[in-house]
Amino acid sequence: MKIAIRLIPVILLVFSGISGFSQGTITQARQYASEKNYDKANEIYVAYYGLSPDSVYTEYINFLVISKRYTEAEKLVEKQMTLRDNPLLHIDLGDVYFLEGRYDKATTQFTMLLDRVNGDVLLTEKIAKAFVDAGLEDYAIEAYERTGRMMGGNFYFNGPLAKLYARCGNLDMAIDALLTTIPGLQINVENVKSILLELLMNDPEKIRKAQKAILVKLSQQPENPYYNDLLTWIFTQKNDWDQALIQIEALDERNKETGKSLMDLARTATNAKQYETAEKAFEDILNKGKDQPYYIMARSEQLTTAFTELMNNTAWTQEDVKKLEVKYDSFLAEYPKHYTMKTGSEYAMLEAQYGNNVSKAIDILNKGIEDPDVRREMKGNLKLQLGDYYLLTGRLWDASLTYSQVDKEFKQDPMGEDARFRNAKLAYYRGDFDWAQRQLSILKSATSELIANDALYLSVLITENVEDSNLVPLQRFANADLLLFQNRDKEAETLLDSINAAYPKHPLNDDILMLRANIALKHHEFDKALGYLKSIYELYKEDVLGDDAVYKMAEIYQNDLHQPEQARHYYEQLIIDYPGSTYVQSARKKLYELNNAISP
Repeated sequence: MKIAIRLIPVILLVFSGISGFSQGTITQARQYASEKNYDKANEIYVAYYGLSPDSVYTEYINFLVISKRYTEAEKLVEKQMTLRDNPLLHIDLGDVYFLEGRYDKATTQFTMLLDRVNGDVLLTEKIAKAFVDAGLEDYAIEAYERTGRMMGGNFYFNGPLAKLYARCGNLDMAIDALLTTIPGLQINVENVKSILLELLMNDPEKIRKAQKAILVKLSQQPENPYYNDLLTWIFTQKNDWDQALIQIEALDERNKETGKSLMDLARTATNAKQYETAEKAFEDILNKGKDQPYYIMARSEQLTTAFTELMNNTAWTQEDVKKLEVKYDSFLAEYPKHYTMKTGSEYAMLEAQYGNNVSKAIDILNKGIEDPDVRREMKGNLKLQLGDYYLLTGRLWDASLTYSQVDKEFKQDPMGEDARFRNAKLAYYRGDFDWAQRQLSILKSATSELIANDALYLSVLITENVEDSNLVPLQRFANADLLLFQNRDKEAETLLDSINAAYPKHPLNDDILMLRANIALKHHEFDKALGYLKSIYELYKEDVLGDDAVYKMAEIYQNDLHQPEQARHYYEQLIIDYPGSTYVQSARKKLYELNNAISP
């Protein structure tokens, strides 16, 4: 049995309504204690405890333990027990007995607390937490297990119990606790996956144990989707996508699911860039026939996956685009209502950004917008996209009018803020910096954090570069930014070169580096992009783009170059150098993913 002593840090207590003593007196008691003048400190604590037991108890018991006044500590806990029926005081008394070397009496106190367990879930959690805080994990486990026996199973505590088993070195029991569920009922499966990631880490042997345990449970309850889901997930974590597909195909056939689990796997595979597995899963659904409930959804999402694969393919060709165009045309001819959905938006993006056919993209969007059955929110999104494509073709007035329509329709919504920001950026492109600034000053407090951050950056960019009468550098930069938006990348780079040549020490230099980095990323020139971003970090670390540069580097190493150690380095660098950055929360999440990634 492991017994550890809780030494709760002395905290600053504020006492009120205690006559005869001042805040300085309790502070003096702490000073006496730090100087090891325990007698004088004790006199003050005794007085305070007599006047307000609950206010000073925690600090007083810790003082007595630190000063090794165990007899007095024992009496204090016993006194507190007469004042309050608090079962957790048994831990305090047990701590004191343990420090005195009276181990049997300590064990008796801990056991007495365990005996208070009566099947009440909240009380059990409270007692178990107290044991964990005291470093008494074995007793916490026993508290959970006792309630589990009373309730016919530990499934209410499978998460914390699994972590305790693992902390005590019993991984088999930890895994078993996570897999204990009410027969036939799927509960907290995503939470279980999260805990398994934490417990298994990158250890192949631990992964093997988990897989074996899941298979045992699955053989006992073959109809329970909870275990099928977890087994498939284990395969995907190991990058064994073929086995994952086989498992899901068997599950779908056995349970007559008509494709639900296959859809889930296809989406998971797409997100993991396992496009071949996703395609096979979609085909399995389509082979069931048009009359099946997931058929149309599978056709639509199959296009999404194909388009996603094209966007992530650095070597895509116009032939790839044309093949995908045929598939979109075929689907939309058969199901024209999907012009009003994500499929129509994707097809327009394919034509505008990959097929060099912006006019066709505009026609596609207008079909969705003009459909009387289009949902209000989707119509707003399609109009924002339409405004962007008007901007691509140089129809600035049409773009501004379209954004304004969305702004008016969604005045109080984030979509309206997005439309206002796009109009403000359009004014910036045109060189109307005063009007842009007026809009940006409002948008800096936007509901959407992304819009607020973008508005803040653009506002700072304008403010820092209109202080003198020479607006030429900023006007050229804004024009280059527009050219990049219009996919006229070479012209944008030429314009950026002209700014560097004419104004080599201009404050825009870090922004120019960022724009160059974005151009390089667009063309998948990752090493070139990293060079620009590293220059921003090295030369302009304290400026507004410093954290953006570090975060972008981390993402390139993680998502494009697949160098997790380098990605980890830059996520950590961001957290250290820019603790107030809006990217910190995302960086922490990415670090967690990297640290818990399971290798095949």
